Amino acid sequence: MKIDWRRWAPHSRPWPRSIRVRYALAVGTLFLITLTVVGALVDLGIRDRISADLMRDTRLAIVDWTAEMRPGHVPPPPPTVRADYLQLVDSKGRVVAANAEAAGKPPLTTFRPAADDRLQDVTVCPPQETCMLVTALRPNAGTTRLLWNGEPHFIYAGTRHPPALASHYLEVGIGAAVLFASVAASWATWLVVGRTLHPVRAISARMREATAGDLSLRVPAPPGDDEIAQLARTSNAYLERLEKAVTAQRRFASLASHELRSPVAALHAELEDALAHPDDTDARATIRATLRTAERLQAVIDDLLAYTRVKNTRPSAHVPLDLAAVVREEAAVLSRGTPIRLCVADRPTVLGSHVQLAGVVHNLLANARRHAHSRVDVTVGRVGGKAVVTVQDDGAGIAPEDRERVFEAFTRLREGRRLDPGGSGLGLAICRETSLAHGGSLTIEDCPKGTRFVLRLPVTDPTVERDGEKHPGLGHTARISP
Repeated sequence: MKIDWRRWAPHSRPWPRSIRVRYALAVGTLFLITLTVVGALVDLGIRDRISADLMRDTRLAIVDWTAEMRPGHVPPPPPTVRADYLQLVDSKGRVVAANAEAAGKPPLTTFRPAADDRLQDVTVCPPQETCMLVTALRPNAGTTRLLWNGEPHFIYAGTRHPPALASHYLEVGIGAAVLFASVAASWATWLVVGRTLHPVRAISARMREATAGDLSLRVPAPPGDDEIAQLARTSNAYLERLEKAVTAQRRFASLASHELRSPVAALHAELEDALAHPDDTDARATIRATLRTAERLQAVIDDLLAYTRVKNTRPSAHVPLDLAAVVREEAAVLSRGTPIRLCVADRPTVLGSHVQLAGVVHNLLANARRHAHSRVDVTVGRVGGKAVVTVQDDGAGIAPEDRERVFEAFTRLREGRRLDPGGSGLGLAICRETSLAHGGSLTIEDCPKGTRFVLRLPVTDPTVERDGEKHPGLGHTARISP
C-alpha cells in the first residue's frame, strides 16, 4: 500500500498560519483547560464543605434531642435551627415523635443504619420536593433497653439542601467565570501579540516593496533593544551591504563592458577594413594587428577572471610559505630592466596560496619597475605578528587623494595609462583582494620620494622581536639587476 505523505504535510493541517491567531488560541485553550480543572475542584470543595456543615448540624441536633430523653418519657424535639426535620421512628416504621415541621409526615427515609454502623448520612429526594440531607441514628443496645425495652428505634434529622446543592447555579457560575477568563486571556494575548508583531508586519510590508531597481529601501526600526529591534537593525545592515554589493557589481559590469568594448571594437574595425578593401590590405599585417588586439582582449579577460575568482570565491587551501623566498623568486623573474634591491631582515612564514601570493608580489614589483626612475627597493621583515613586505620605487609617486582609488577595479591614473597603455586597471585591485583573502592588508604609505606599497600578512608563529636582536644569516641586502 502506497502512503501519500503529502496529506500529512504541515501546510495541509487545519492550523492557522497567523502567529497572532495561534498564540491567542493556544493561550485561550490552556486557560480553558486549566480553569476548568480548577473550577471543578472548587465546585467539589464547596459542595463538600456545605455537606459537611449540614451533617454537623444534623448530628448535633440528634445529640441535643437524645440527651433529653428519659426512661418512659420522650420529650418533643427542642426548637433548633440546626435541622429542619426531627423524627423518632420505631421498628415498625411509625413516627413516635417529631418536631412541628415533621409532624404528620411519613418517616423521612426508610433507611435504617446497621448495629455496627449506627450513625450514617443519606440524601433523600422526595417526589416534587427539594432533596434533603438526612442523618440517621440507631441508638445503642443499652439505650434501647433503657428507653424502649429493647425495641429498636431510629432518630432522623433532615435538612433541605441549600440552593448551592439543590441546583446547578454553582456549576453554571463557575463555568461562566472560566469561559469569561479564557476569552479574556485570548483577547489579551491577541492584543499583546498584535502590538508586539506590529513592527514585524511593517518590516514585511516594507520588504515586499523592495525591488532590484531600488535597493535604497530600509525597514522601520522600532525603539528599544529587543529581538524585533535587533532584527530591524540587522535587516537594514544587510540591505545596506546588499546595496553596496549590487552597486559594486553593476559598476564592475559597466567598467568591464567598457574595457572589453575597446579591443573588440578595434578587432571589428580591422577585420571590417580588411574585408572592405581586400586589394589594399596586407594580410600578414592585418593578422598581426588582430592577433595583438586579441592578445590584449585575452589579457583583459584573464584579469577579469582572476579578480572575480579572488573576490567571489572561497580561498584555496593554504600551506606554510617562506615569504622571503617567494619575494626572491619573483624578483629574480623580473631581473631585466630597472634594478631591484632586496633586503631580507627576517624570514617570516605565512599561510597562503603560493600562486596567489606570488602573483601579488609580481604585480607590485612590475608596477614599481614601471614607475621607477632608477631603482626599486624591496624589504621583507616582521613586525609583531605580521609579516611585512615593502615595495618602494623612486618615481613620481601617487597623490594622497588617489591612494585608495588605485585599488579600485579598472582605475587607472594618467601616469599609469601613459606607461602601460594596454593595461586593464585590475592589477592592484587583484592584489588588494588577495591580501584581504589571506587575512592581511595592502596599503600605500608616505615616503620621501616615489611610492611605497606595504603588504602585511599574519605569520604562522608570531613572536615579539627584542630590540637589537638579529637572526643568524639575516639582515643582508641583495642587488638583483641585469
